[in-house]
Amino acid sequence: MSLTQFSEPASRPLAEQHVLVIRLSAMGDVAIMAPVLNALLKQHPQLSVTLLTLAKWAPIFAAIPRLKTVPVETKGIHKGIIGLWRLSQSLKKEGFIAIADLHGVLRSRLLCFFLSLSGHKSARIDKGRAEKKALTRLENKIFKPLKHSSIRYGEVFAKLGFPITLDPSTVLSKPPKKPETTGADQSNFTTIGVAPFAAHKGKQYPLDLMIQALEIFSRLAGKDQKEIRFVFFGGGPVETPKIKALCKQFPHSSHGLSLSFEQELQVIAHLDFMVAMDSGNAHLAAMYAVPTLTLWGNTHPYAGFAPVFQTEKNHLLSDRITYPGLPTSVFGKEVPKGYEKVMESIAPAAVAEKMSALLREASAD
Repeated sequence: MSLTQFSEPASRPLAEQHVLVIRLSAMGDVAIMAPVLNALLKQHPQLSVTLLTLAKWAPIFAAIPRLKTVPVETKGIHKGIIGLWRLSQSLKKEGFIAIADLHGVLRSRLLCFFLSLSGHKSARIDKGRAEKKALTRLENKIFKPLKHSSIRYGEVFAKLGFPITLDPSTVLSKPPKKPETTGADQSNFTTIGVAPFAAHKGKQYPLDLMIQALEIFSRLAGKDQKEIRFVFFGGGPVETPKIKALCKQFPHSSHGLSLSFEQELQVIAHLDFMVAMDSGNAHLAAMYAVPTLTLWGNTHPYAGFAPVFQTEKNHLLSDRITYPGLPTSVFGKEVPKGYEKVMESIAPAAVAEKMSALLREASAD
């Protein structure tokens, strides 16, 4: 991602510089936001942020100074209109005078409305819905790169009078290694994260092809001076037995099934590189500047959700010559007839070759 300046000015910065930021989900979108908030607070040292998000995402932001997370319980006390009203009243004590709505959904809009009754200024993300619809429709498609989500986030802060510059220096600092989490001594290994699953079928590379790719890569990497160690990420009743089987198949491998989210972040931050779908784990790795290879099916980086600061060479795309309607979806939910197997157009050998290139780069550092 090139250096980007957000400079849409407000009349002047707010007098009391404390902002409420709203972004509840999903994990990938929250992870993309992290370097943006890091840049915001580094470049505006007079500013503090209260972040309203799900409690489980709080570890992502633990090391960012002057940022406080406030958990929202969308299925509990903050559910429905009454719950959001209750939340708005409790938030007032935080002392902010402006709101950055980075979610732009009905829930966040209603919350902003309740807070506006007390005079709070707000700015809302422009999600570019019409552009994304034009990018993903099968007929009269407009195939061009759209704004990255991090840019859209930055524009919200510019509207409030806090322009920011995003570049690779704004990634998060890596948490310290802890032997009980990352292993006592991994100096003799090249550690590669593999997140072989995705939330939607339109983003899922067939597992048998991923296994083939890892086998080919392991053979290609056999001459390297360090042994390869895969760490597999995923969870849930469907993915868990598959991850355990992968660990048995590949020597020295491990998984994150028994780790807390905080511990998982520690492992991800210290990977040599990550291989993932268009999924949350890719964004978690990228926010720590971990080289990240992503495989794309019915979605596409042009929609603005590529991992931050990753070069285009780290994107492996399904074949648009065979499947000219790609992308068919922003999030991978929509899979038109005839597009169920688009990811099979990515050859395992191509995945292995890209992994080998990342390995050479990791070995050179």
